[in-house]
Amino acid sequence: MTRAPTGTHFHSSRLIRILSDLALADAADPGMAFAEKMGQWVDYSDAISLSAALTPSAACPPATPTGAQESARVAAVEAFARARTTLVDSITKSGLPNLTGKRVELPAQEPGMPLDVAIFYEPYRRSYLARQRDMEVAIRPLRAHVREVLARASPALRQLAALDAALDGILCDRESKLLATVPVLLKKRFAQLLKAHQQTPVATQANNPALWMHPGGWLARFGHEFQTVLRAELDVRLQPTAGLMEALNNEMTKQT
Repeated sequence: MTRAPTGTHFHSSRLIRILSDLALADAADPGMAFAEKMGQWVDYSDAISLSAALTPSAACPPATPTGAQESARVAAVEAFARARTTLVDSITKSGLPNLTGKRVELPAQEPGMPLDVAIFYEPYRRSYLARQRDMEVAIRPLRAHVREVLARASPALRQLAALDAALDGILCDRESKLLATVPVLLKKRFAQLLKAHQQTPVATQANNPALWMHPGGWLARFGHEFQTVLRAELDVRLQPTAGLMEALNNEMTKQT
C-alpha cells in the first residue's frame, strides 16, 4: 500500500521541541516505538476500524480519469496553500492578542499596583484559543477533501485515505485534549518572564508598560514565543494533510 512519507518523527515534532526548550514540557522519549505508543491509545473498537481500513474493499468506486485526477490534484494543492497562508497571516497578526489584529490596550497601572495585577494573561489565552478554532475550522474540511481526491486516484491511495479517516476518528479527541494544554503551558511561560522582569534591577523600563513591547522587553519576547508556538502547532495540525498530498503527488508522478 502507498504510504505517505513524513517529514519528522512522531517524537521530534517542532512543537514538542519548542515547548521543551522553553522548559514547559518534557522532551518525548524517542526510545518508545510509535507502534508501542499507538497501542496504548487504541481500544478494541478502534482496532476493528483500523483492520477494516487496512483490508482492501472489493467494491471500490472507479478511478477518476487521468486528466480529471490532475485537475483535482492541482485544486487540492491550491486549497492547501491558501489555507496555510491564511492561517499563518492570522498568527502573524496575533503578537499582541486581539481578534481584529490590533494592539490590545494593557490595563492602566496605578501607583503601587503589583505588575502581576496590571498585566494579565487572559487576552493571550483567548487569542490562542481563537487561533486554534481557526485551524480546526480550516484544516478539518481540507483534510477530508484531500482524502476524497485520494479515494478517486488509485486503489492504493483509496486505502490510504480510508486509513487516514480511521486514524483521524481515533486520534482526534486525544489530539484536541493535548493541544488544549498548550495555552495553559504558555501561561506558565508568561508568569516566568514576568517574574524575571520583576526581579530585574531597577531600570528605565522596570515599571513602564509602554516599553515592555519594545525590542528586548519581556512582553515583546513573550509575544514572539507566542507566535512561534502557534506556528509549530499549525505544522502539527497540517502534517497529516501534507502527508496525504505528498502521497498523491508521488502517485501522479508515477502515472506520467
